Amino acid sequence: MLFGEIAALSAALLWSFSSLVFTDAAKRMGTLMLNITRMALASVLILITMLIFGGEVLPTVNQVWLLALSGFVGLVIGDTFLFKSYTVLGPRVTSLIMSSNPAMAAIIAFLVFGEVLSALSIIGMIVTLGGISLVILSKNKSESNRFHITKAGIFYGFMGAIGQATGLIFAKMALNELAISPLMATLVRISTSVLMLLPIMLVLKKWYNPVTMFREDKKALLLVSIGSIIGPYLGISLSFIAITYAKIGIASSLMSTVPILMLPLSRIVYKEKLTATSIIGAFIAVGGVAMLFMK
Repeated sequence: MLFGEIAALSAALLWSFSSLVFTDAAKRMGTLMLNITRMALASVLILITMLIFGGEVLPTVNQVWLLALSGFVGLVIGDTFLFKSYTVLGPRVTSLIMSSNPAMAAIIAFLVFGEVLSALSIIGMIVTLGGISLVILSKNKSESNRFHITKAGIFYGFMGAIGQATGLIFAKMALNELAISPLMATLVRISTSVLMLLPIMLVLKKWYNPVTMFREDKKALLLVSIGSIIGPYLGISLSFIAITYAKIGIASSLMSTVPILMLPLSRIVYKEKLTATSIIGAFIAVGGVAMLFMK
């Protein structure tokens, strides 16, 4: 297997592990505190990396606005719903719903940019949604005592997917204006999201002194630190390597295997009794995502 393909699978595996870590962190810290803390930590890690390697092109003012909007929709709104879905549905079912992200992004791109949707892409969207529906509409025999498939949880999951898909569209608009590195774009998205989320949390009285919080709960600090390193930092870096050294369609398909990778992880970590329907549904959904990138 080539370097790019290995990077893509590694990214998917890291995202799978980070979803497990963030699920436990969200239970301990709350979704908003988890979101702002992991973005702040990821921003520091990315900034250090950029300072070490240098050579970054500064974004234009318009790009900053677009990336900030992308971060607000995708990271502040989308990921907050994502973490909430983790606590209700669990990371396995949530990651399955999040596999609809590429399909939603393709539909939004069609409406905004007029990008052509091929017949195969449309079939892929239907197949993906079919796989997701197969799991969430089936009887809940595969659930653990900790997670349950509820209407609220499904709503959180799809809102997370819509938020992330919309955020990617704004990011694409920014990148189309001037060629800047993915790391610079990610830093702007994440850092501006922190600045926008903080006053919202203060108004909602959801902000807690992180020093006090982590002093009282050192496990929460460990979880959010590990999750921030393996997810937003290493996961994003490996995804950039993947699309650099492998064909985008292959890399995207391999990175979309998170719902499949989550099957054994959920079985081991949460003792979920997986049914044939849940396994088949995950493979169908990932197969539909792969069809989206076929030409």
